[in-house]
Amino acid sequence: MKIATWNINSIRLRINSVIQFVREKKIDVLCLQETKVTDEFFPIEQLYKAGFIHSHFRGEKSYNGVATFSKFPIKNKTEMNWCGLEDARHIMTTLENKFIIHNFYVPAGGDIPNIKENIKFNHKINFLNEMIKYFEKDNNNNKILLGDLNIAPLENDVWSHKQLLKVVSHTKLETDLFKELIVKGNWIDAIRIKVPDEEKLFSWWSYRNKDWRKSNRGRRLDHILVSKNLINNIADMKVYKEIRDYQKPSDHVPVSLTIK
Repeated sequence: MKIATWNINSIRLRINSVIQFVREKKIDVLCLQETKVTDEFFPIEQLYKAGFIHSHFRGEKSYNGVATFSKFPIKNKTEMNWCGLEDARHIMTTLENKFIIHNFYVPAGGDIPNIKENIKFNHKINFLNEMIKYFEKDNNNNKILLGDLNIAPLENDVWSHKQLLKVVSHTKLETDLFKELIVKGNWIDAIRIKVPDEEKLFSWWSYRNKDWRKSNRGRRLDHILVSKNLINNIADMKVYKEIRDYQKPSDHVPVSLTIK
């Protein structure tokens, strides 16, 4: 099973890029974030024609939104609200092959890394703490947590560890919470199983960089975590850096994991 996660930054704007990607890379399960569309306007027909006849999506106008499309039958669909908000940031999909997929879009957190001065950052920290508490009690196996988690947890997940220590997404508070989520939820950072921690690895490059390749000021914000029982099932992973060169690209690129 080849599963991919991608913050698409508007599915209607980039549906053709999505179809091109899933066909070229032979994706079996596609998880999207920041779809920015209400459910009735989601462009499902094109995905159905590409073989994704099973779907679970949840959206809102202009903001957020998550979607999971699968070539495997879906057995169960659920969703949860976090921090008391109905802001379409999570869905849980159980496939017929018994894999449980949590698709998340964690709040970005604004610009100021202070919970007292910045309500958006406070929301992000509360959101992460709720995730930690939930997965600490979740004893299911065969589960996958993926999506845009808006944290670059390791030194080599950012272009400059020293310069970004006080920048939202790489602050010590956020990276510590990411580590706590891993430990208490019994997760494995599947991407880093295949790529050593000493190697730079990014999935996001800002639109502000005119030549993103030349500056290469990226961050690894998109993640795939798997329950520990799946460690021997991890076959391959890929960060599709070249897709940042697509016409009208998202600022994120897809990340895929192949599970035996």
